[in-house]
Amino acid sequence: MWLIKLAWKNIWRNRNRTLISMSAIFFAVIFSVVANSLWKGTFGALIQNLVGYYSGYIQIQQAGYWDEQVLDNSLEWSDSLKAEISGENNIDALSPRLESFALMSSGDITKGCLVVGIDPMRESEVTQLQERLKKGRYLESGDQAILLTEGLAEQLQLSLEDTVYIIGQGFHGATAAGKYPIKGILKYGAPDLNNRLAFLSLPAAQELYGAENRATSVVISLHDQNLLEETVLGLKKRLDSGLVAMTWKDMMPEIVQHMKTDHFTMQIIQYLLYLLIAFGIFGTLTMMMVERQFEMGMLIALGMKKGNMILLMVIESVFTVITGCLAGLAASIPVAFYFKNNPIRFGGEFGKAYERFGFEAVMPGSTEPGIFWSQGLIVLCLGLLLSLYPLYKILRMDPVKAMRR
Repeated sequence: MWLIKLAWKNIWRNRNRTLISMSAIFFAVIFSVVANSLWKGTFGALIQNLVGYYSGYIQIQQAGYWDEQVLDNSLEWSDSLKAEISGENNIDALSPRLESFALMSSGDITKGCLVVGIDPMRESEVTQLQERLKKGRYLESGDQAILLTEGLAEQLQLSLEDTVYIIGQGFHGATAAGKYPIKGILKYGAPDLNNRLAFLSLPAAQELYGAENRATSVVISLHDQNLLEETVLGLKKRLDSGLVAMTWKDMMPEIVQHMKTDHFTMQIIQYLLYLLIAFGIFGTLTMMMVERQFEMGMLIALGMKKGNMILLMVIESVFTVITGCLAGLAASIPVAFYFKNNPIRFGGEFGKAYERFGFEAVMPGSTEPGIFWSQGLIVLCLGLLLSLYPLYKILRMDPVKAMRR
């Protein structure tokens, strides 16, 4: 107990020295947490833009559709299929779609696009499509109107209430042609989606393509994204042999590969960051040892055992490191939330490079609890590990030499 009291007094006997030591750990925690928050937030935004806002985490398709995406490889949408899919516990919501590429024209302008027939309410439950609405009104079931993405509308030089003409190939080679008033304009963060999507109600799309009761896919959202693989296995057991369940990783392997490459790069950056943090903490400990060398030599000369001196230094280190870590964690939480609500946006060539890959050029923060406690724990362990240096110096200390000014 007396060592704890003495350690506490020693910490605050030289406030400047203690505050410098705590500051090194304080800023180390902040830098580590913010770096990880931005990294995880960026990939979370990427997955949300490409997966949560369009493809869904799982899709049910007719076998062979993914390799040859034509309406002839569509599946029959029925209440029994809906019941089979809904029976899996981790399914949050599902929405049938009828997708096909077509030509869209306005006056002399023609543009290729992806026309997507949807159940408006179900689609919004899965991909939050209604939240993408920038202007106009959202679709209702059975509407004979269309929603265009902002980029597509700009390329066709169209606005609300204008009429757009669609021509394409329907089910079993039939000709698909129709004209629809524009009911709303949607905006996606990912340029690839924002420049090519058009949405009809599912009945309107089935009528356009002559594909009654057909769907090219059933898009699924999950309660728990971490149970993705388990959910797919459960669906495969439930579905007929002619149907397949595909995860977003199966459908977008290039994104998975990109994430693996960036994960490796980020790990190297993290190790360099931890190395800088270690040098910063070690520098403050070295300064502290130089300043306290005379004091420690005097205590040992007066009869204090080196074992007690080492225990005293351990207690001081624990107090200093834990206080710095807790203060750093407390300060990093509002910083992470700030970047989550106000993401860093890239411009210039760097932003264009992001958009060429179909990504929104933003870097938001993540506020997952694991980021805070894991990074705080890493810095805490680094601080305690580096605190072994003063203990080594005490073991090797010659009190006579230590008391020489």
